[in-house]
Amino acid sequence: MGNGMMHQTRSSLSRRRVLAMGAGSMAAAMGAAGVAPAAEAGASAIVTPPTGKRILLSCKLGMIPKELNGKALSIVDRLQLAGEAGFDGVDFDQAGEWTPEQARDAAHKSGVFVHNAINHAHWSQRLTSAKAEERAQGRANIEHCIRVSHAAGGSGVLIVVGRGSDGPADVIEQRAREEIRKLLPLAAALGQHLLIENVWNQMMYDHDAPPEQGAERFVAFVDSFNSPWVGMYYDLGNHWKYGQPGEWLRTFGYRCVKLDVKGFSRAQNKFVDITSPDDDLPWDQVRKALDDIGFAGWATAEVGGGDLKRLTLVREQMQKAFGL
Repeated sequence: MGNGMMHQTRSSLSRRRVLAMGAGSMAAAMGAAGVAPAAEAGASAIVTPPTGKRILLSCKLGMIPKELNGKALSIVDRLQLAGEAGFDGVDFDQAGEWTPEQARDAAHKSGVFVHNAINHAHWSQRLTSAKAEERAQGRANIEHCIRVSHAAGGSGVLIVVGRGSDGPADVIEQRAREEIRKLLPLAAALGQHLLIENVWNQMMYDHDAPPEQGAERFVAFVDSFNSPWVGMYYDLGNHWKYGQPGEWLRTFGYRCVKLDVKGFSRAQNKFVDITSPDDDLPWDQVRKALDDIGFAGWATAEVGGGDLKRLTLVREQMQKAFGL
């Protein structure tokens, strides 16, 4: 089934129609739409993303509202809304709010694949903190994400390693390195990648310097672990401000495991909608570089979310950006 037909079929499965179906009819209809049947249709059902796609499209769970049109949405409702908008899966970026069991059950009941987990407390409970108790809590938060992602069927955890203001670069990088090494046995045991995201945290780039900067310091940090379980969750929009994404992708190479996707305007120095007229990120160079490094995996939108119409628009913008 082609992408357009699949998205059209998914969109036709309105929430009202799904609720009106019996369990057997709903399972059959969702199967026809390329979405795994809910767990109620079979306790042993395994949720999988679509097959045969080199780049799979995802949104952050945080882009999907907890309330819509005056109605509270359950975690299952929210995941299903992402599926109805045509996304191949969801990045569970509110993992701190849920247990591994809740994440597992939500994926099974919704039939929507969860490929990753994040706990945004990494900004306040940092691996680079001078306080040992804060580093320990930050490590515990990531351990929780590892278990959530594994339980839901995912393959990784996004990490913001810390903040440059926590100390000299060599000192804070070593603090973060020591904490991440403590996480490697659990990550390896559960098959979860620990993925460093490039963010505006004043680490491994020059925050106040202009382009064109390179990705070499990120690569050196990842390579210092000498581990297949540590890689990059490269945010394309974040560092268009500082460097050429095509060059960064080629520098990362195999280390680039997943992508975050935003639009950014260098001219206006602000984030914008993906592929909008204001977005001057060179998407043609991104596509060429992804081909050059043989990238295959998840690309996740991290932009303003909303209702079905908004989420569908974001998915369409991502398709345009990646030429899908």
